[in-house]
Amino acid sequence: MKKSNIYISFLLILISIFSCKSSNLSYFDTTLPSTKPLLFAPNLVNTDSVELNIVFNYDHTEMFFSRIVDNSFVIHHSERINGKWSDIKPIKMYDDDVLVSVACDPTISKDGKTMYFLGVDPKLYNNNVTREELYNIPPDIYKSRKVDGEWELASKVDFLISTKYFETYPVVTADGSLYFRSNRPSKKGGMQTYRAQYLGDGKFETPVVVNLKTENKELITYISPDERYAITNGQGKFQITFNENGKWTKPKEIPLNYESNWRYYCPYMSSDEKYFFYSRKYNNPNKKGWTGVEKGEVYWINANILFNKK
Repeated sequence: MKKSNIYISFLLILISIFSCKSSNLSYFDTTLPSTKPLLFAPNLVNTDSVELNIVFNYDHTEMFFSRIVDNSFVIHHSERINGKWSDIKPIKMYDDDVLVSVACDPTISKDGKTMYFLGVDPKLYNNNVTREELYNIPPDIYKSRKVDGEWELASKVDFLISTKYFETYPVVTADGSLYFRSNRPSKKGGMQTYRAQYLGDGKFETPVVVNLKTENKELITYISPDERYAITNGQGKFQITFNENGKWTKPKEIPLNYESNWRYYCPYMSSDEKYFFYSRKYNNPNKKGWTGVEKGEVYWINANILFNKK
């Protein structure tokens, strides 16, 4: 009996050690966060460049983020093969003749084969605009398919999703439906959160406004795959709201040490819901928009900070 107990204890220790090792490998061997936010993968993801949008696919075998390179927003990725992450590389989303481009805010379908992201139509500016002009062009939602292990050149999502108005923050659910923000005309007016039911074969139903119990214009920027909860942005801070019998609860602030002159955005969750990722950027107080961004960082923290607030 005693030998059996010793054996079981030894086995549990091995399992614990293996689990910790696997978890570290899954996150580039970087230190795991607890109740204090940490920079994610310093010197790999977080560098002297502006980085944003950490996203993992459903089975945690591919990681994506955006980096500003030569005034372009470029999606980068790494794949976990045989337990090891590959070198981080950019993904080509547009033709070679596109010199300046925007591709950010990626979100990955459950099967890992479709990526939606925020993009700007290169044909609208023909590479002859300034950085300031580029960042003011209304963005659309694009998609790329992974075929034979490679991400193909992107194309716009159908006209019901991408319009002449602003479309931002796409997030795909487990059934393929899309949540996104848009300032297209509506009864409520202004920027609203929309949901488009996926019909299959790349088609969607007409998007409908998502009714949130908001006080400070909070809008959804992340939705859980099962649509059980959502993370919103409002007044420069994150909130969480829960779907209870088809109705969203009043958003509650996620308690972080929000610093002045930093803007917090791009919330996302790990596939196992253990970690909460977010981005923040520092703006020169004398400049507006992305032209004034001097630093961009990606952080993560234990997700208990979200769910303890329910």
